[in-house]
Amino acid sequence: MYKYFTIFILCLCGFLKAQEYPPILNYTTEEYGGENQNWMISQHVDGTVYIANNKSLLSFDGARWLLEPSPNETIIRSVKVVEDRIYTGAYMEFGFWQKDKLGKLRYTSLSKALDIPMVEDEEFWNILTHEEWMLFQSLDRIYLYNRKTKSFNSISSENVITKAFKVGEEILFQVLGEGLYKIESGERKLIASNDLLKNERIINIFSKNGDKLILTQSKGFHYLKEDGLEQWDILSNSKLRFASIYSAIALREGGYLLGTISNGIFYIDDDGDLSYELDRKNGLSNNTVLSLFQDVNDNLWLGLDNGIDCINNASPLRIYYDKNGELGSVYAAAIQNGNLYLGTNQGLFYRRMTSNETFTFIQGTKGQVWYLGIHNDQLICGHDSGTFVIEKDRAENMVDIAGTWSVNNFPGDKNVLIQGTYNGLYILEQYDKGLRLRNKIAGFDNSSRFVEVGPTNEIFVSHEYKGVFRILPNESLSEAKSVYKDSIVRKGANSSLVSFYDKIYYASRDGIFVYNNTTLAFELDSIASSVIRSDAYTSGKLIADKTGKLWMFTENNANYLSKSQLSEKLKVNRVSFPYSLIKPIAGYDNIQHLDGERYLIGTSDGYLTVDLNEYREFDYRVSLSTIELNLIKQGVMKHLPIAEVGTFKAEVNHIEFNYNVPEYEKYLITEFQYRLKGLYDKWSDWSTQPKAQFENLPHGEYTFEVRAKIGNKISKNIASYSFVIQRPWYISNIAIVIYSLLLISLSLVIHNFYKRYYRKQRERILMKSQKELALKELESQREIIELKNKQLTADIDNKNRELAISTMSLVKKNQFLSSIKDQLKNIDADRKVSSVIRTIDKNLNNTDDWKFFEEAFNNADKDFLKKIKTKHPSLTPNDLRLCAYLRLNLSSKEIAPLLNISVRSVEIKRYRLRKKMELQHENSLVEYILAI
Repeated sequence: MYKYFTIFILCLCGFLKAQEYPPILNYTTEEYGGENQNWMISQHVDGTVYIANNKSLLSFDGARWLLEPSPNETIIRSVKVVEDRIYTGAYMEFGFWQKDKLGKLRYTSLSKALDIPMVEDEEFWNILTHEEWMLFQSLDRIYLYNRKTKSFNSISSENVITKAFKVGEEILFQVLGEGLYKIESGERKLIASNDLLKNERIINIFSKNGDKLILTQSKGFHYLKEDGLEQWDILSNSKLRFASIYSAIALREGGYLLGTISNGIFYIDDDGDLSYELDRKNGLSNNTVLSLFQDVNDNLWLGLDNGIDCINNASPLRIYYDKNGELGSVYAAAIQNGNLYLGTNQGLFYRRMTSNETFTFIQGTKGQVWYLGIHNDQLICGHDSGTFVIEKDRAENMVDIAGTWSVNNFPGDKNVLIQGTYNGLYILEQYDKGLRLRNKIAGFDNSSRFVEVGPTNEIFVSHEYKGVFRILPNESLSEAKSVYKDSIVRKGANSSLVSFYDKIYYASRDGIFVYNNTTLAFELDSIASSVIRSDAYTSGKLIADKTGKLWMFTENNANYLSKSQLSEKLKVNRVSFPYSLIKPIAGYDNIQHLDGERYLIGTSDGYLTVDLNEYREFDYRVSLSTIELNLIKQGVMKHLPIAEVGTFKAEVNHIEFNYNVPEYEKYLITEFQYRLKGLYDKWSDWSTQPKAQFENLPHGEYTFEVRAKIGNKISKNIASYSFVIQRPWYISNIAIVIYSLLLISLSLVIHNFYKRYYRKQRERILMKSQKELALKELESQREIIELKNKQLTADIDNKNRELAISTMSLVKKNQFLSSIKDQLKNIDADRKVSSVIRTIDKNLNNTDDWKFFEEAFNNADKDFLKKIKTKHPSLTPNDLRLCAYLRLNLSSKEIAPLLNISVRSVEIKRYRLRKKMELQHENSLVEYILAI
């Protein structure tokens, strides 16, 4: 009955446990790409973790998993890193891996160098190192390999060798049915043959207080004394008695980590007390733990029957996982009388601070809790359905006004409280037994989530969607005399208002503002606002705690403002705290001081605690893991030696860099920043992507540099790689020589061409000059001709004038003679008058006048008479004479005196002339004669 009762009590305690646990990273088979089972774990000095897996040798550098297939395609059972070698043991095979200059692991078999054959189906489950010796342990033998002399030795056993251990400077191993041995001078020596050591499997042996502490599979811890075994009398024995231990390690900080089959892990402190236990219910991937390892940063690695886990045991964070959803999202927390109270979206819960029991629900508080605060030693709970006063595990609905956002003390009277609700502000009075509602402040009905009272009793209310209001109440606090809406600070989602060191602070996406009581306006606080400027904004919720810290959460940090010890100025402190991983409730962020430097932060699925005293930053180093060239034509990626300067052909200008930081903290974000000197001298933006790729790089010399930021700390080094991309063939040295020769040849050709060109040009210029001279000469001649023509024209004009004058003279003379003749005819005839008339007729028909006229006419109009005579040979001299007069465009009246005939006779002559010239009726005689 006692046995069953003990089991029941243990199970009940396990069920009731509600502990905070360190962060756990879970790596599934899909993530690391290997098989389920992971047998042994070790770590290289560069931080890379190596794991013996059923399928292969796994390695993880913090950025990517790599798999190296087993050399004989069997399960790798053991791994041990010594200097730059990774020793592994598998089925009928053991040896070591070593990186070549390209960073690729190459395997060297040691088992093939043995002078003795192996035992059939021999597998190597464990590897130890001691001085220059490597020990490979199977169930049948222990092979000793000297790394310096490369010699082998072996220790055989007829019974099963369960496991070998290194304790201080001793190498011990257990043989079932025989007892515990140690290796001395290359031989085995029995040191204990107790029945328990013969029959109970030893999991590990530790050195404690100068004695050997032996952990067995199911009988717990025992000290090895000279007179036998002595059980370590600890409280954990009752727990260990019912567990099957499979693996165990001693931790550097003290204590022991035990891995079990089907029960997860136990963390036992140096005194033997169970600090915590972990299984699938509170974070592990699997309950069967095949191997354990503590890395250089005190992370605990678990090789599981299905998966790999990494416990951040040194993390200042502890997580409470609300796996079943009984607690819900935590909106508020408070501590009173040694009890921890949590206000969630499902009600109010509590438990003792020092207890690991589950939280107890306080009846009557079902629903949303918005606020928890202690006023005059009373715990007040602001709830969706009203305001409660909490007495340990009881809640009394003292103020039945729905939707209490917050409760604040009113300055000047400690018993007066101001309450912000969904529909305005209320005044409460506090007394020994609870609260009573005094009145509502009339004249302000807005939702009042954030309420603060200034030094002159003015009330500030922040509304996310309406802005900040300043309310001046009357003396009795019964109504608002005036309400002012602040015009300086803008409204914004997740903004808030808080009182800190007697000053009113307002935070939003625009920054953090402080209210100036003199100017009655908000002013930007540049120091406080640096919190938002230096990190991505997530929420403007400000939380003032009782230790003098003003908290605000941003994308990557939990920030708090505190007063400097030497001045009143605020200083900004940052704790690396990735908002997206922690998953607090945006806009409802809450943090509660627990004790010392330990704080509780509410999340959407429970809460976590952070101890600022345990917060530490390691000096991480960033490394280039691989460098690859993309050979596009071949369609392959070529790995490059990291330690050498690369020289590549011009067409091979696609290069990819992979880098890493061996950091395994769950709640720590690693970001990288790089630059390529020779192309981009400025650092890139921070990115979590652990690689950079460059395509179509021009020829030149380059240096790639990368650095990392782990949380808020920059890596202590900058990893770099220098390389050269050669000039393309068309600008190579040979090509430049060829171009130079071609240029010289071309210059000579061009020189000769230009010589010929200029010679021809001179010839053309000479010819042109000669032509220009000839043209000028011709021009001169033309000008002379023109002058002569002008002279001739002037002569012709003179002749024409003479002709016109002579013609007019003849006309006038004949007219005159005709008039005299006509007058003489009217006189009585006598001989003398007849003689005068004959003389006049003779002058009228004087041929000399005609000859003179003809000569003048021919000078003025050369060859006209010849032309018309040629065209019309039948013309008589009188006809020609008429044509000449018509050529001068004389009228019939003007022609009649010249011919000494009447005008009628002239018309008849003209008619006859037309007939001789055979002119048509419609053709003008004068126009015809003028046209000849």
